Amino acid sequence: MSRLYIGTMGWSYGFWLGKLYPEDTASSAFLSEYAKHFSTVELDNTFYRIPSVGAVENWKAQTPDGFLFSAKFPRLITHVKMLQDCQSQVDAFLERMSRLRDKLGPLLVQLPPNFKSERFDHLRDFVISLPKGFRFAVEVRNKSMLEERLYAVLRDNNVALTWVDHPYLPEITVRTADFAYIRWEGDRKKVNGTLGRKEIDRTERTKVWADRVTNHLESSLDVFGYFSKYYSGYPPADADQLLAFSKGMKGG
Repeated sequence: MSRLYIGTMGWSYGFWLGKLYPEDTASSAFLSEYAKHFSTVELDNTFYRIPSVGAVENWKAQTPDGFLFSAKFPRLITHVKMLQDCQSQVDAFLERMSRLRDKLGPLLVQLPPNFKSERFDHLRDFVISLPKGFRFAVEVRNKSMLEERLYAVLRDNNVALTWVDHPYLPEITVRTADFAYIRWEGDRKKVNGTLGRKEIDRTERTKVWADRVTNHLESSLDVFGYFSKYYSGYPPADADQLLAFSKGMKGG
């Protein structure tokens, strides 16, 4: 049975106090409070560094059974080394994240805008080298990468091509794995994201996405989706809205 996991990109936002979090919530309790509302979160801080053992164990302890963490690969791997000569860093990252055990969701390989089709072989070799036993997703930020040879190598290795709502990227409709990974990134030139409220109305767009989510679920795919603070300005409301539109779908 397919399941729906919808949440936000990160949770450590003081400007959500008095909204998602009660006014007197300590920052150390943000995650446990967040997990009362949503079944998943995308870790952004893993992009900047491999988390400590203590941090991972703390995340695990603060969340209920069934909660899942997705996480970005460190930028050292994706943006600095551009997927080359990074096996030791990959091994260290996967070892650390595996400590989440049954709370580990997909791991996101987010490529930088300057990762163009000329570097496809680097991505192919990287994807082929990834170990079994994890769920991986790839997000491209250069449209030259969106071609059949990319789709083929992702399909062959059951790696999800991330579907992205982004003003500078074309709409993606290709499925490459037995789960779906969606990121609603929005436009940071139009949305501040730190005001703790919706700044633009994305209702109609979210309805369109709810239909796409429904199609995934009806095709027996688990769906993982995460809202950025730049989508409308207040991602908890965006996640709630998509879940409301998705009422009656499979999953939870």
